[in-house]
Amino acid sequence: MATNWTIGADAADPKRLAEFWAAALDYVQEPGYEDPEGASIVDPDDVGPAIGFLRVPEPKTSKNRFHIDIRVAGPTRDDVTAERMRTKASELVGLGATQVREEFYGPDVLGHIVMLDPEGNEFCVG
Repeated sequence: MATNWTIGADAADPKRLAEFWAAALDYVQEPGYEDPEGASIVDPDDVGPAIGFLRVPEPKTSKNRFHIDIRVAGPTRDDVTAERMRTKASELVGLGATQVREEFYGPDVLGHIVMLDPEGNEFCVG
């Protein structure tokens, strides 16, 4: 049996960032979590890890060395999966993310899309 674990994230606005990631991952606010300096989201099916967000005073200053990738393409890459990735990326832009660039595996195969969450943290849609 695997060990249960939680992802912890620093944030300028924990509630806003939690709202973004809850929508991006189809998570929900953690029931009963009440902290004016933080927020927590959980997988409603209790499969994925919880993600906690804590307010910190310092701003983000460099590329994050650990990030979440959203996997919508599946194990193969083709025109159908490229459309699935682009659709999800567009949805995330509507939620406050920024699309940075598309990365290709070879000349014509979309591998993943590099994005920034509302606080500038890098992540990918693949």
